[in-house]
Amino acid sequence: MTETSHAPEAIRGILVAAEDRPRPAGALSSSLTYAWRALLKIKHVPEQLFDVTVFPLMMTAMMTYIFGGAMGAMVSGDAGATGSEGVRAFVQFFIPGIFVQTLVMVTIYTGLTLNKDISKGIFDRFRSLPTWRPGQLVGALLGDQVRYVLAGVIILVVGFAIGFRPEGGVFGVLAGFALMLIFAFSLSWLWTLVSLLVRTEQAAMGISMFVMMPLTFASNIFVPPATMPDWLRTPVELNPVSVLVAEIRALMGGSFNAGDVLVVLIYCGVLVAVFAPLSMFVYNRKS
Repeated sequence: MTETSHAPEAIRGILVAAEDRPRPAGALSSSLTYAWRALLKIKHVPEQLFDVTVFPLMMTAMMTYIFGGAMGAMVSGDAGATGSEGVRAFVQFFIPGIFVQTLVMVTIYTGLTLNKDISKGIFDRFRSLPTWRPGQLVGALLGDQVRYVLAGVIILVVGFAIGFRPEGGVFGVLAGFALMLIFAFSLSWLWTLVSLLVRTEQAAMGISMFVMMPLTFASNIFVPPATMPDWLRTPVELNPVSVLVAEIRALMGGSFNAGDVLVVLIYCGVLVAVFAPLSMFVYNRKS
């Protein structure tokens, strides 16, 4: 009886021993853990990489050889630049633009993946864990950086193959790539909020595409804003995507302007400052 009476106290002592309790995962550890989960999902479902492999290759090749000859004359300002000459002129202008467009469009799938996981109840289990709560969303966004890198590398490889020659060299390309990844992470918070507000993946896709179309097509990706009507030119030039494309073209073209890079980073900061807190607010109250 004596041994039995002491047993609960011994067990209680083990359970309440502070030094034996595992520490809750911090911000960095939580984010990296959930980012690794996102990478494992790609490993087990590799077909989800279809959009970042086939889509960039198809868009780059089609736009270059179908529209390049006609649009090259307009881009270069030489009315006689047609055929192969027009394509070469268009490639130098177009590759940085399609690089941005593809990666910006790929960010939509971050929200769609989150919506699918939430609808299955997976995030209900995550929220019960003693981890840094924003890490569940931050990690998912960090994991998708691998998808963005893969899509960007494919576009640049195809661009080099069809004649793209960045005067900025390796530094200009890497600097433009890094700036694009920062913007993609920041923009992903918008799609995260959309995915948390709607019930179905189809609704998230519809709303995201409704926002994405003017962002990408009312921009300087395909044509210079100078060719547009005056009433449209100003909104196009203020479009965050246009600002990003212009700076990536400059970096890959060999010019660097700290003020222009700062403007892009300000856009990124505004996106995170607005949509990250809203996403967490909705996420914490989502049943």
